[in-house]
Amino acid sequence: MRAPAFWWRSPGLAAALLAPLGAVYGAVASARLKQRGASAGVPVICVGDPTLGGAGKTPTAIALAKLLLATGERPSFITRGYGGRERGPLLVDPAVHGADAVGDEALLLAQTALTVVAADRVAGARFAAQTKPTMLVLDDGFQNAALEKDFSLLVIDGMGGIGNRRVFPAGPLRAPLAAQLAKAHALVCIGKGAAGDAIAAKKGIPTFGAKIVPDRLAAQKLAGQRVLAFAGIGRPEKFFRTLAEIGAEVVEARAFADHHPYSPHEAGELLAAAKARGLILVTTEKDQARIARAPEFVALHAASMTLPVVLEFDDKAALMQRITAALRRRV
Repeated sequence: MRAPAFWWRSPGLAAALLAPLGAVYGAVASARLKQRGASAGVPVICVGDPTLGGAGKTPTAIALAKLLLATGERPSFITRGYGGRERGPLLVDPAVHGADAVGDEALLLAQTALTVVAADRVAGARFAAQTKPTMLVLDDGFQNAALEKDFSLLVIDGMGGIGNRRVFPAGPLRAPLAAQLAKAHALVCIGKGAAGDAIAAKKGIPTFGAKIVPDRLAAQKLAGQRVLAFAGIGRPEKFFRTLAEIGAEVVEARAFADHHPYSPHEAGELLAAAKARGLILVTTEKDQARIARAPEFVALHAASMTLPVVLEFDDKAALMQRITAALRRRV
């Protein structure tokens, strides 16, 4: 779904009208957060998002897994595989599976570590345990209490924060903020912004800064180029802003809903618009993953440049110390 604009403004009429539904949804979500989950048999680190998409959860999970790999750990990812048809448990093979089967995020995760797609997270954890990981990294699932977590990170966008602070459908929150922070061990705030700072300061929860860094070579190629940018992610405007920051001239920007399944008609429109205006097509890694293996998108995939990004923690040593201490308490 595409997030309505009023989610990111001060509460207005739409939010007020939907507030009763948000209260019911929030009460159910809060009760679920208090439940005790099943043990995976190995440590579980969860990377979640207090809002419905767009904060940078998957880049955070990938960056965390890379830190764990550098210390000699063998992490395996578990993800729901949103946007894919497979319910799993299934070990992702990028050479075999496309985004239509396992979702775009699973394909990105699998570039770093073994990745299991599972709609049932407990079943996914038990399946992943067969690969002999030293720990599991759960991409999303913070609000799902089925699986016990040993360390949970909540990811927020420094600029956008939590929007109008209302619970779905009145706002972007998946559950009341207080209930979520009570279950989290730390926050990761991506980028500078008063919204993220205010949340961290108010609750006193350990907070780690991070930033999204574009791939240097790709950024150099796009600098000074006139582009047609398209993105079907949680917050497309963040991608468009990043392009402008690296020096690309975003002549046209087309935003789609998160995990948007492109149609052949849309692919043709993008190609035609770029050709008519002499623009370079550029998109995200997630979007390229969705069009990479489909025969009807061969031309769009070939014509589109990608701007890969990575997440960098400001103080990765301090974050790892927190995680290590939490896992020691587990024993």
